[in-house]
Amino acid sequence: MKKLLVATDGSEHAKRALLKAIEVAGQDQEAVIDLVYVVDGETSKSDVLHYGDSDTASYKREKKFKESVDLVESKGVKANLLIKHGDPEEVLIDYANSNEYDLVFVGSRGRNKFQTMVLGSVSHKLVKHIDAPVMVVK
Repeated sequence: MKKLLVATDGSEHAKRALLKAIEVAGQDQEAVIDLVYVVDGETSKSDVLHYGDSDTASYKREKKFKESVDLVESKGVKANLLIKHGDPEEVLIDYANSNEYDLVFVGSRGRNKFQTMVLGSVSHKLVKHIDAPVMVVK
């Protein structure tokens, strides 16, 4: 497993997925973990209003996820942080499918049964539409 993608949003679920990816990557000295965070339109607007401008908002996002990159690299694994914009499901599916990953990691999200029935599960959609194997981590 050389090329791994971790979908992240900074949640505890995503952190557990990252820890599992580090565990898998640790078995291959050439492994690379790409951490992908997708900023949706609502979050982007909210961040700009909160921080005052888009450059500061971008800087704060990068700083937030730098900790995860540092964690990966402290285990001797190469890491890249990619911040994308758009609908998280669509962007993750398109990005994963166009970059030939060996394995994709996503955290499970604790939606209740009604929310899952009405909205669907993000992790389920990723499993269904990403060509590479997808590991959903609890």
